[in-house]
Amino acid sequence: MSSQLSQRTDRRHDVVVIGGGSAGYAAARTARDAGADVAIVDQGPLGGLCILRGCMPTKTILRSAEIMALMKRAREFGLAPVNAQADLAAIVDRKNRLVQEFADYRIAALRDPGFTLYESRAEFISPHEIRVGTLHIRGNAFVIATGSRPAEIAIPGLDQAGYLTSDDMLDVRRAPSSLLVLGGGLVAVEFAQFFARIGTKVTMLQRGATLLSDMDQDVGQALEAAFQAEGIEVITGVSFQQVTSTPTEKTVHFRQGSAVHSRSAELIFQALGRRPNLNGLNVEAAGVDVIDGRLVVGPDMRTSQPHIFAVGDVNDLTPIVHLAIQQGETAAWNATHAEGPARVIDHRLDSEMVFTDPQVAVAGLSERQCRARSIPYLTASYPFADHGKAMCLGASHGFVKLLCRPDTGELLGAQIVGPEAAELIHELIAVMYFHGTAQDLLRIPHYHPTLAEIVTYPAESILEQMGQA
Repeated sequence: MSSQLSQRTDRRHDVVVIGGGSAGYAAARTARDAGADVAIVDQGPLGGLCILRGCMPTKTILRSAEIMALMKRAREFGLAPVNAQADLAAIVDRKNRLVQEFADYRIAALRDPGFTLYESRAEFISPHEIRVGTLHIRGNAFVIATGSRPAEIAIPGLDQAGYLTSDDMLDVRRAPSSLLVLGGGLVAVEFAQFFARIGTKVTMLQRGATLLSDMDQDVGQALEAAFQAEGIEVITGVSFQQVTSTPTEKTVHFRQGSAVHSRSAELIFQALGRRPNLNGLNVEAAGVDVIDGRLVVGPDMRTSQPHIFAVGDVNDLTPIVHLAIQQGETAAWNATHAEGPARVIDHRLDSEMVFTDPQVAVAGLSERQCRARSIPYLTASYPFADHGKAMCLGASHGFVKLLCRPDTGELLGAQIVGPEAAELIHELIAVMYFHGTAQDLLRIPHYHPTLAEIVTYPAESILEQMGQA
């Protein structure tokens, strides 16, 4: 059967991109600009995860909760108290309007006549051919950019009790009275704080030792302290046992240490991660290596088949949008430039942001990574609670931490938990881009009073440790 299928080809393209999200569109655009005949295959809805279910909708609703939280603090700033009430349906409507604007722009780009767009599902029938609807399409190169989907976690009774994923939570139009959040990663913490701020009683159950357990421990601990100050219950180090339910509530039973506990709520938000979306793609026919459900790629974004690339969430390397775009551009360049050295991804400046309050931003190496790789480092931190501009803003949670080489003071990494952390980290990324040092941070003028000048204090401490103060 497969030999018969391979003899039939209805269409041919130089590069076939499967998936039209951020990574896929970046690959398609780069390949087109290199002069390739490019096809995009996307079964829809068009727009991609970031626009439809990720970055843009979540940041939109978080802004509403941020404003509401400030309104509730009016008396603290010498203002008359405000009786702030959230209208979740109106928040969702605003989110939908903005998402549609973003999606319309992306859809127009995908339908540009410079591409051939197939709005259908793709299925590999050989390493060089896919089935798209009733068509068989052959490509000189393929870029798989099919994104991710919520992970399915086996907890006894969870399916029967019912739960919502991050995809579902964006469309909830009535705030539940109480919410159990399973997980403590980026998605879990953003949604947890949003619902807590609009009036839901939130309990977080995290398997790791801290929130954001992939980061350094002090980062998660600082965020946990801020959450608890807002009334969010955070329970870490749990092992899920089972879920039971009644018509009015759902109960999660879990072990913490040697004891078994339980918490109940109206709804359960299952935020225990996402998985590469390979459903229906038939990657077995493509002959690419798959490990633990993800497509294995090298630094040039090639899979085990040199003409097939995998970018974005589907390779599960760094599920961050700007890095997915970089991967897409790298894959397309390599797919269209057979001559010369391949382009590869440099992860030295990798960063991640979490848009809670306080925000979390990390860049470069963490202490955990330095220890694992036996990289020597010096570190110093400084709290926002002792920083003038932060005190004026009433934003006292968190800190700035720098990691530097002991011999030169070159900045290896940075972590910020605090106000506008996602903006502030970019100064440190810029310094790292030029292989700058703690001394450079002190030489760069910083206006007073600003949040940005806080980075000079740990830089001073680093130089003291180096004997250069």
